[in-house]
Amino acid sequence: MTGEMHLGRLASDFERVRAQTEALAGPLSVEDQCVQSMPDASPTKWHRAHTTWFFETFVLRPAGIERLSPQAFEVLFNSYYNAVGEQYDRPSRGLLTRPSHDEVTEYRNRVDEHVLALLGEGVDEATADRIELGLHHEQQHQELIVTDVKHLLSFNPTFPAYSASKLPDPEEAPRSGLRWTSHPGGVAPVGFAEASFHFDNEGPLHSVLLQPFAIAQRLVTNQEYLEFIEDRGYQRPELWLSVGWGYGQEHGWRAPLYWHEDADGWSVFTLHGRGPLRPGDPVTHVSYYEADAYARWVGARLPTEQEWEASTADPEPAALVERDPWTHASQPRVYGACWQWTASSYAPYPRYRPTEGAIGEYNGKFMCGQYVLRGSSFATPAGHARRTYRNFFLPDARWQLSGIRLARDEG
Repeated sequence: MTGEMHLGRLASDFERVRAQTEALAGPLSVEDQCVQSMPDASPTKWHRAHTTWFFETFVLRPAGIERLSPQAFEVLFNSYYNAVGEQYDRPSRGLLTRPSHDEVTEYRNRVDEHVLALLGEGVDEATADRIELGLHHEQQHQELIVTDVKHLLSFNPTFPAYSASKLPDPEEAPRSGLRWTSHPGGVAPVGFAEASFHFDNEGPLHSVLLQPFAIAQRLVTNQEYLEFIEDRGYQRPELWLSVGWGYGQEHGWRAPLYWHEDADGWSVFTLHGRGPLRPGDPVTHVSYYEADAYARWVGARLPTEQEWEASTADPEPAALVERDPWTHASQPRVYGACWQWTASSYAPYPRYRPTEGAIGEYNGKFMCGQYVLRGSSFATPAGHARRTYRNFFLPDARWQLSGIRLARDEG
């Protein structure tokens, strides 16, 4: 059995994470929680049910706990685990008016009660590991709740706010241009090497050979990206990868997602509603194609994920959110504003082996056709960001909180 102190901490973490999901859903109406705005997004109600299904399927059922939900839940709330069984059509999740919001709440409460009872009785190390994975999995869905809700509310012509809290005063756009941190290159370790929790795609630890490079000490701002737009960046095919140019032309891209231009100038839709574009904020909601085109326009490039990891340090737990992104320090401050596209395709590290069983489908089978993002965003739950974390999305994804950090060759 796992140690009593560890189980007590795990139980506390379980209650905290599960409560945070409900807190994120708190400002939303029942109607808000049922609607799906696009195939890549999911209704909040589905997120709440799926994360609960995860604990029932991978923790309670292997522990011999009898079914706590209707059999249909096995299909409705299975995301992509083929080894577990059939899944409901992802683009149609917004059609699931049943089970109701209240039934999902009751389902969450039943599963919570049984998981906490199981922890109180004592569990083996394998079960404790699956509970911990489930918590980190739920934290990923907490961030998706925020970005999916933002996308949903953006379609409402009244531009409603998810949160009524006041944004801080706009920061002054930096006047001194970018400052760079140089890295000499050479052999560098990449990957997670400690005994604490990490996803399987963060390892194994291995060495890479880097050429000398420099990385920007801050993210690209709205003002800087606006200059790219005003220089006809979206109309210049020489700046774009061929697939990105075609995709952008087909979908009418002329600015980042949620930007609007009218007689009063540029505005942007945020979680607080629609307001004037803040020039000093990091630009967000750009695709890999847009990030790459901007880098070419400015005469730089995107960093590889290995360069990003070699040039950064882990965040202090109490200072995860990047409150002052323009503080110039010896190391770039890279956490808590927005995820940053890298030039690296999402692929396995040398000697990578996915976890055995159905949970092995968690990361490994997505290692094709996507790009890696590093860092974290302001929607990333506290304690969920680390230097080796590998986020990944398709290169046309814009609804996530994705931004730009530049790199350049040296030497």
